[in-house]
Formats: sequence, C-alpha cells, structure tokens
Amino acid sequence: MTTTQPATGELPIPEPGVSAASGQRTAMRTHLCADLRADHVGRTVSVCGWVAHRRQHGQSLTFVDLRDHSGLLQVVVDGSVDVRSEYVLRVTGTVAIRPEGTANPALATGEVELRDCAVEILSVATPPPFPLDDRADAVDESTRLAYRYLDLRRERMQRNLRTRSAVLGAMRAALAPLDFVEVETPLLMPSTPEGAREFIVPSRQFPGSFYALPQSPQLFKQLLMVGGTDRYFQFARCLRDEDLRADRQYEFTQLDLEMSFVDQDDVLDVISAAVLAAARAVRTDTVPPIERITWHESMNRFGVDKPDLRFGMELVELTAIFAGSGFKAFAGAEAIKGIRVPGGSAAHNRRRLDDLTTRAKALGAKGLVWMRVGAGGELESPVAKFLSADELAGIVAATDAVEGDLLLLVADAWATTCEVLGQLRNDLGRPPAGQGPLRFVWVVDFPLFVGVDPATGRPKPGHHPFTRPHPDDIAKLESEPLAVRSRAYDLVLNGWELGSGSIRIHESALQQRIFGLLGITPDEANARFGFFLTPFGYGAPPHGGFAVGIDRLVAILAGEENIREVIAFPKTQSGLDPLTGAPTQVTDRQLRELGVRVIAAAPPATAAAPASAGGERG
Repeated sequence: MTTTQPATGELPIPEPGVSAASGQRTAMRTHLCADLRADHVGRTVSVCGWVAHRRQHGQSLTFVDLRDHSGLLQVVVDGSVDVRSEYVLRVTGTVAIRPEGTANPALATGEVELRDCAVEILSVATPPPFPLDDRADAVDESTRLAYRYLDLRRERMQRNLRTRSAVLGAMRAALAPLDFVEVETPLLMPSTPEGAREFIVPSRQFPGSFYALPQSPQLFKQLLMVGGTDRYFQFARCLRDEDLRADRQYEFTQLDLEMSFVDQDDVLDVISAAVLAAARAVRTDTVPPIERITWHESMNRFGVDKPDLRFGMELVELTAIFAGSGFKAFAGAEAIKGIRVPGGSAAHNRRRLDDLTTRAKALGAKGLVWMRVGAGGELESPVAKFLSADELAGIVAATDAVEGDLLLLVADAWATTCEVLGQLRNDLGRPPAGQGPLRFVWVVDFPLFVGVDPATGRPKPGHHPFTRPHPDDIAKLESEPLAVRSRAYDLVLNGWELGSGSIRIHESALQQRIFGLLGITPDEANARFGFFLTPFGYGAPPHGGFAVGIDRLVAILAGEENIREVIAFPKTQSGLDPLTGAPTQVTDRQLRELGVRVIAAAPPATAAAPASAGGERG
C-alpha cells in the first residue's frame, strides 16, 4: 500500500537494545535507517530521512534509498510515488529480507529492505547544486561551503562531526574523576598587542575604547589558580587574526587546562590520559603509549620540533667522519648530517636531484650533497672524487645504506643542517594524514629563549614570558641565556603540533629577572600585565597547564588533511564565509553609535604573525 498521508495510530515499540535505547525513538520514527538488520524481519517500523536515490520499475514498484545520518535503507513502494532527490519522507513499513541475489554487501542494511510502505512527504526539495555523496569531494570548496547545510548531509561530514563530538565527550569523561572544574572565561578582554594579531571589538558605551577577543584564556586560567580553583578546564573558543591555512582558522577550539601544586609530569600525565581516551573512543586500531623526547633530541633526530614518528629516515650524525676532511664544503662545518631515502636512487633522476638541491638552498642551506648507493656500497656522486675511501665507507656504515638507496647530506651550522634535512625528510617520506598508525610524542625542554633580537641585543622568549626556566639552568639566566631550558612542552601527533603548555613562574623575584632580561622595566610590566601580576602578590600556587587543539586532533583522528573538514561552518583559506557572506560592511548608523570611522587600510603585512607572548595555541 502506498499513501502520501500521515500514518495514524501509535508507533510500534521497538525491541530492546535498538533506537529507543539510544534515544532515537520519537513520535515520528522507531528506528534510524541503518539500525535495521535481518533479526528485525517481520517487524513494522517507521523511519525518517532524505531521498538519496529513486528508481522506478515500470508502474508496479518504486525503489527509494532513504538516508539519515546513520546510513541508507532501501524502501520498496508498491506502484509509483512522486518523490525526488532530497525530499524528506517518513516511511512506515515491514522489514523483509531482500530477494535472493539482490543483497548489497556495501551497506550495513544490505540484507534487508522495507516493504508494504506508507510514505508521508514531510518536505519537498529543489535539486541540490552538487551530488550529496562522495562525488562532492571533487566539487570546488567554495561551492561546498556556500551550501554547507547540504554538504553536512554527506556521510563523510556526518562522520566527522560525530567523531568530533565523541572526542569532546571522551576528554570530558577522562577529566571528570580528576576533580577538574569546568569554568568559562571572558570573550571580551583587554588587548595584548605583544602577541598574535587580535580581533578588536569597539565599545559603544566607551567610545574610542576597545575590547579584544581572546587569543587564549591564558591570563584568566592562571588567575583561577590564584583564586584557589586548583584544577580548571574548558573547551575554549579562541580567535587569532592570522593568515589561514590547512591547520589554522580564525576561530579555533582548544581543551584548555590548568593545575595547581603540580610539576611537569603531572600535567603531561593528565593530558596524555585525555588525548588517549579521545583516540580510543573513535579509533579501533591500537594507540601506543605516548613517547617523550627533548627538543634537542627531536632536532637532532628529525630536524623539526614536531616530529612525525610514523616513518624512519632519521637524521644521521656524520660530523666526526669528516674531521680534517680535505673537501672544502665539509671542512670546518659545525654540523654534517645525512638522511637515507630507502630505494630512492631509482626514483630520483638528475632533474629531481637538482630540484632537491634547489629546495635545500631555499630552506637556507649552502648546498646539498646527494649520493646514490650502488652494488657493494659504492657511492655515485659528483663529490665522491673529493672524499677519501675511509670517508666514503664511513658514510655507508653510519647510514646503514644498501644498494638502491639515496643519501642526502648537508654541512652547515647545526640549526640550519637540522632544519633543512628535517624538511627534506618530511617532503620525501611523510605519509598522508589518514595513513599509518597514531604516534603521539611529547617534546620537552624547549629553549627558554630563541636567539637574540638584533635591534635590542636582548634574548627573545621562545614561549610566553611567564614560562618557568628549567630548575637546573636558572643560574645561567644572566650568563648564558640561550643555554637555558624551559619547563615548556608540546604535544605532537603524526607531525602536527596539537598544542603547547608550560609550568609557570609564580614568584615575583624570578618573574622580574625574566622581565629584566627581556628589557621590560617594572613600570612597563605593570602597564602591560598589571591586572595579571598584581594578584600574584597575594599568594600564587605553583601551577602549570596546557591547551590541546581540538580541530587538529579531530582532523587527524578522522583521517583529514584539512581542519575545515571537521568544523561545521569554517571559513575559506582567504577568511571568507561563502554561506553567510561574512565579513560584511555595517551601516553608517552602527558606525556612529560605536564612534568608529572607516578609512582606507594599509596593505596587509605578508609576514606571518609573531608567536603569542600571552597564550597557548592548540
């Protein structure tokens, strides 16, 4: 029987353990589309959803693939029913086994179909501008975002949003038994222009004054520790006016956390438990324990401070092999390192080798030495004739090279050598985001300062100026500031930095020493951070914290290369919102009320925004 009228009477009660148990039974449906299986055969059920496909078999039968967020169900309607793609239906019918030879193993519901159906059209629909299936992946992103409400109906997007929800739920559940208090911090706060670029909000009641949107809850969460909260967290919405890219949006979400009376290990243990709980909630593969390495080890082995542990090709130390070398390019170099590209010899002709050399120079190296490994470990290279037999043999032994491998060597300052080979390692070996295992790693003992400001001659902070120096290095603050390690730490997953944190300075005397090294006078400190520093004079506990970038974490767990795919309504890489048209102009009346006048803006800076001096970024 076919009808376009609403079914009457009370809905049948589903058996225990299915939709009703999961809260999906409503006045309009008993099951989700993908709930139904062979053990439901003979039951009368009601489902609701969108028409994914319609196939008419003459005038006797109509086949409709009905879709909701859970998946597809085939509905068989006697006669003809006038529905089109994306119509919204309620269908009541009897679950039956599909005829022999027509089962679809690609569907969870592929053994069954719904027969003897009553169809109610809940909403009609115009044809969508693109197909709402995997073919939409090839559609221009701006079109997908302009019709994001349609894009979200797709299985991929529904899966990503539910993965995100499961991650948040698992992290909350991991923190709940640890006595954390969830606290919301302000969205309107004073400007801290020494950090990353801010979004500024004009005040109507105080013309000429402005709020800033938070880059991070950093200052407020530390004040919560001064206030005795002891353990705080929130899923904080943060905003930074930085150039957008695959792993960065103007708006982002982070699990923000702070703890009192702790040391570094305490914070790392809590965050480790939270992210491992999130990973295990949405992944079926085994997630190994989180490794821990120092920043210096990370640079030496991987050439970057966010190492991807899914693949080898680690940097190999070769400096000692060339001590006293007659080869001019190697003689006197501070550091000589190499990487082995397994089987890379055949894959790299001379043109590709020249491209690698150009890439190395663009990254800051003076040059790049390449070597193909032939039979018996013989090295083919334009520089082989300048090296001794012992040097050539030493290279093969140190790199464990075998026939068919490609070796890439850089000789330069230690930092340059590491960074160039680290980038080449990622270029040549890094798998896509969705491939391989999950490999978390803590990177600890970052430098407290990262070089010297040429304009002032003073050290530049590697994190924010409230980061605690390593206790073993405090005596070096004035004599060797660049040798001082910090109690700062990053969490990295598959080569993506998930977030950063640190143990904080809670003593006024130590904070003044750091400000003095940075050239910040007491008056300047009070002017810039007074509302934050004054409370510390009333008794601040030792404390530390962290921020996990939820968008990045979910993207990796979902196998996505771009965080826009795990955000419901993102901006494009240019910062536009094709759905709403934002940013838009406002009326002259609004501007007058705010005391704001629009003038021609200076051309935007091309340089990347500086790292925030006042917060942590997930």
